[in-house]
Amino acid sequence: IHYPWPKEFGFNIMGKKSKRNRPNQSQQKPKDNKPTSTTTMGNTTSSTTETKTSAPTAAAKEEPIAVVTETKEEEETIFQLPAGLKDAILTESQSKLVMQLCSQGQEHLFLQDTAMILLEQLETLDSSYPTGLSGYLKNAQDLLEKSRQGVNPLHGWKPSVPRGETFHLGTHDFDETEAIGLKYVGKCGFVLVAGGLGERLGYGNIKIGLPTELATGTCYIEFYIQTILAIQRKYSDKKLPLCIMTSNDTNAKTVALLETNNYFGMDKDQITIVQQGQGVPALENNNARIAVVGNTILTKPHGHGDVHALLYSNNVVKSWLDDIGLEYVVFFQDTNGLAFHTLPLALGLTSKLNLVMNSLAVPRKAKQAIGGIAQLTNEEGDQRTVNVEYNQLDPLLRSSGFPEGDVNDPSTGYSPFPGNINQLLFALGPYVEALERTKGAMPEFVNPKYKDASKMDFKSPTRLECMMQDFPVVLDGETAKRVGFTCVDADICFSPVKNAVSDGVALQEKGISPGVAASGEADQYGAQAKICRSIGCLVGESTPHVFNGIFVQLSPTIVLKPNFVTFPAEYKAKFPFPSLVEISARSSLVVEGGNVVIKSLDLDGALVIKCEEGAPVGTIDGLVINNLGWVFEKEEEEETTDEVIRMRGYRLNKIETCTIIFKQDGTVEGLPKKIQPPVVSASTKPPEDLTRPSSATAADTTTCGCILM
Repeated sequence: IHYPWPKEFGFNIMGKKSKRNRPNQSQQKPKDNKPTSTTTMGNTTSSTTETKTSAPTAAAKEEPIAVVTETKEEEETIFQLPAGLKDAILTESQSKLVMQLCSQGQEHLFLQDTAMILLEQLETLDSSYPTGLSGYLKNAQDLLEKSRQGVNPLHGWKPSVPRGETFHLGTHDFDETEAIGLKYVGKCGFVLVAGGLGERLGYGNIKIGLPTELATGTCYIEFYIQTILAIQRKYSDKKLPLCIMTSNDTNAKTVALLETNNYFGMDKDQITIVQQGQGVPALENNNARIAVVGNTILTKPHGHGDVHALLYSNNVVKSWLDDIGLEYVVFFQDTNGLAFHTLPLALGLTSKLNLVMNSLAVPRKAKQAIGGIAQLTNEEGDQRTVNVEYNQLDPLLRSSGFPEGDVNDPSTGYSPFPGNINQLLFALGPYVEALERTKGAMPEFVNPKYKDASKMDFKSPTRLECMMQDFPVVLDGETAKRVGFTCVDADICFSPVKNAVSDGVALQEKGISPGVAASGEADQYGAQAKICRSIGCLVGESTPHVFNGIFVQLSPTIVLKPNFVTFPAEYKAKFPFPSLVEISARSSLVVEGGNVVIKSLDLDGALVIKCEEGAPVGTIDGLVINNLGWVFEKEEEEETTDEVIRMRGYRLNKIETCTIIFKQDGTVEGLPKKIQPPVVSASTKPPEDLTRPSSATAADTTTCGCILM
């Protein structure tokens, strides 16, 4: 039943047009001048816009469906309620949402008796997207059409090497820049992007619950919290906050893990959890038709770029700036045990270059399958420093006056465009300003897989995605030019655990880090050993072993807890005489506690050192340990049901361990007695001074041609 309402009533939407007689005078003239506007859908009345015309009453007994007029008084746009909603009673917001979706080609959602079930899901999806489903579909239709036409999103932008520096551990530049950054580590808030399950790894729980290594069994979230608490104790007079972004899949398990373990020592009010929604609607074809499976809207993840909108909508970082007085915010991934080694270095360079955003990066070989950080400039002089996917970077360079494309710099052997690892550092003030302006909405992209050359239908539904590292795109003016990078060797800053073993084997065969649980563990031990060597400790190096087809170097097994040392700059104070510290290639060393100093140590076996909170300084001096130690033993997949062991292919057999505990009352438990030197009797000739040649040696002028290193 259609009512010929005047244009002022209702929405301008797409629909059928029909010629009608002009309404009679009683319909045109209102009884009073009260501003009203009514669009009737089912039995629900909703106010929308202001008008001086009242609703007609001629057919009050009849059940109206819907009508909205559009152009001339004689011409109307008729919106007829879809069949699945004809008997529904809709709220004002539901009415508006249905009309919007139908105007964008989504009538199919409301044709069946499941329409109300789908509408409830659509309401949730609409509220969780920054510009609503209408904005999502509008953007999707635009991006899908550009994809179909093969439009290059980087057309008109010319790449160049961005601002930033490459550092090497143990150099003067590294130490100097790190020292600057240590002034700011106590002024950081931390954001953990933890939306993933471990199913891909063969792990049935959340990834942040995975053990980082087997020597202590510390899980990732525990390690991250230990690190933040260590930074807080050493460098800050504030409680440093942690925000965790979860998904529908991981939220409940994340909360349970934290509560069960009493937040791993962190105060509950230091932790904020923001949860992603159900994702975004999946799209069936190039017209952005929303996909439905049964009585459910098919959704897919929108990407980790949602973190910015969640930080804005939950007022997280603004409160960090205004209420706590923090100056920086650090974003890090869920399974990278090396994430914090280079934080002071990145902070130091951010301060030196006055950067708004600083991406931690790793050296990247030309054409390597990892995004490259590049500065892009257009003809108007606008600049943005962003991650460019590897398959886009080479053709972009070739089309911009670089005929050889992405090639290695002969002086370094690497591409001048460093590799992005999604560890980001922001100056908090400018970051909050950008969030206030954009509400945290990130630029989106689409990657459909077409069925055929018509490029209209997809092999499987696609969706729009966004990435958190694309934040520079929303920066404007001079702020957009204050974006750079800090590049460091991957072996001390980046070793994610994200791949199944089979995928890791394939990657390692191509010379790429496998990114599996075994390599993540080995790289943690290796990073500690490398930093110790960089200050002069004598640390042996073992040969790699193969587990599950993955080559890993698990010894020496070194775990230095964050409350002992957190950053490379702290190692010299903890090992004041590094040349007197010797750790054999087969050894295992675990040190926990802030008041431990190791002056001299000869370790060939396994040693665990603990220092209780509040204990006096515990000094290791002249200690020699020789025991059976710990051994990594191969474990076949069919031999165990333990997922942690199965994904590694080995277990750690702790055969013999020396454990030393410096206790709060000043006593020491487990410290071996020093070996007394042999008693030399008066009749025994004292040993010769071996630092000088004997008379016989001095007289021997024969040489063998060897060089003593």
